[in-house]
Amino acid sequence: MSGYPVHTIESAPVQSRPALQQLQQAFGLIPNIAGAMAASPVLINGFIGLFERVHASSLTERQIQTLLLTNAVTNASEWAVAFHTALALKQGVQPADVDAIRHGGLPDEAGLASLSTLARMLIETRGHLAESDKRRFFEAGFSSEQILEAIAVVAASTITNYTGSVTRPALETLFEEFVWHAPAL
Repeated sequence: MSGYPVHTIESAPVQSRPALQQLQQAFGLIPNIAGAMAASPVLINGFIGLFERVHASSLTERQIQTLLLTNAVTNASEWAVAFHTALALKQGVQPADVDAIRHGGLPDEAGLASLSTLARMLIETRGHLAESDKRRFFEAGFSSEQILEAIAVVAASTITNYTGSVTRPALETLFEEFVWHAPAL
């Protein structure tokens, strides 16, 4: 047992309720990870602010979901991998590309592969990208601004990935078909 409740709008601290209402509107449900985050108004409100900006960036939803799924796998966040598998498929990421990411590989589509590589490198190097990493990203058609946007996606997903690892919320029935287990260390 994690010891962290999964809050509803009614049970959450008052300062967390608007964020949960916003997620309810965006997804049609309050993801369990957000219900766990809601125990801290600081965490849930910081996450929502970043979440809004990430989804208003120049990156497409397919690209964002590719980044989020890659981040979840790289951070070994089981809840987030299942959730972002469902969202990536919904946003049109090809099933073979989703499967490749879930197994630590790269999508076949060049642009998505470049984003996935960048995300993994950002996490594994703690943001210390080599000039060659940046050059490959630019050669794939992305801009210097989009590297910064990818950093924002990594930051947002780090919040959910780490929250999931600490609080261990139950996976919603809706996402059970996409269950994923981190490889043993």
